[in-house]
Amino acid sequence: MTRPVEVPPLVRQKARSLGAVGERWLTELASVIGDVERRWSIDVDVGRPLPGGTSSYVARARTRDGGEAVLKLSLPSPDFAAQVRTLRLAKGQGYVRLLAYDLERHAMLQETLGPSMDQLGLAPVQQIETLCTMLRRAWRVPRAAGLTVDPAQEKAHALGELVGRLWEGLGRPCSERVVSQALTFAGRRAAAFDPDRCVVVHGDPHPANALRVTAPRAGADAGFVFVDPDGFLADPAYDLGVVLRDWCGELRGRGGAEAGGLVRSYCALLADRTGVDERAVWEWGFLERVSTGLYVLDFGAEELGRPFLDTAELLA
Repeated sequence: MTRPVEVPPLVRQKARSLGAVGERWLTELASVIGDVERRWSIDVDVGRPLPGGTSSYVARARTRDGGEAVLKLSLPSPDFAAQVRTLRLAKGQGYVRLLAYDLERHAMLQETLGPSMDQLGLAPVQQIETLCTMLRRAWRVPRAAGLTVDPAQEKAHALGELVGRLWEGLGRPCSERVVSQALTFAGRRAAAFDPDRCVVVHGDPHPANALRVTAPRAGADAGFVFVDPDGFLADPAYDLGVVLRDWCGELRGRGGAEAGGLVRSYCALLADRTGVDERAVWEWGFLERVSTGLYVLDFGAEELGRPFLDTAELLA
């Protein structure tokens, strides 16, 4: 394949943050696209990648019979197999339909979807309520045979370690008060871990990962489906904490009390619409806000990561 491939800046930045592995992925991207075009009988629009995300190249494709699809090529990650597994088991219920995949090339061919929820100008409350409807369906995805979680490696424990390590490694880019609160919440969520309450969570169900279906279909009752699942076992409150983590634009510029009141109202709504413990949602949400800000700063995306930490200062 000789056509130049346009890689979105954030994806290129994330790839280069991975060192030699990421540079090789960028170098081989055109060749991989050519390989899957031949294997799956598709033509990929390499000049116009689809927006959104930082960890994969996504572009529209057309099948030989004139149908439409979307090609996703992920950066090398052990999590890719979990994404494929989740989409296979979901069979379109709450999630994008998976048409084909190649684990070795980190490639997936998926159904075509419309714009993401965050592109539609919907009010935050409407977005939150829709995400809750979607998550209630997504949490029904069956566990894969043998899928377990070690209590010593569950999500709260992992995020606590990440926060402590990155805060020091990045030169303490937020206050000690914020980090202390995040670590306290990580400890509480780890102590509350109960494998019997676990479901297959999406792992990152923010509005940009919720895309509108192009026509009504089974499994998309809310009119949207999720893409890019992480697909691990966790308390469902974790997914709701991810939803609560966002809304930085609504919070910046407000005083701490006003910002806190707004987020508390979102938290109460999430708990009410799903029947999940409100305190757990709040603690996961704060931990996710801090860990996400630090994680994004670590691969050099200051403009994307700083709002999470700035708003955490308002809420601590």
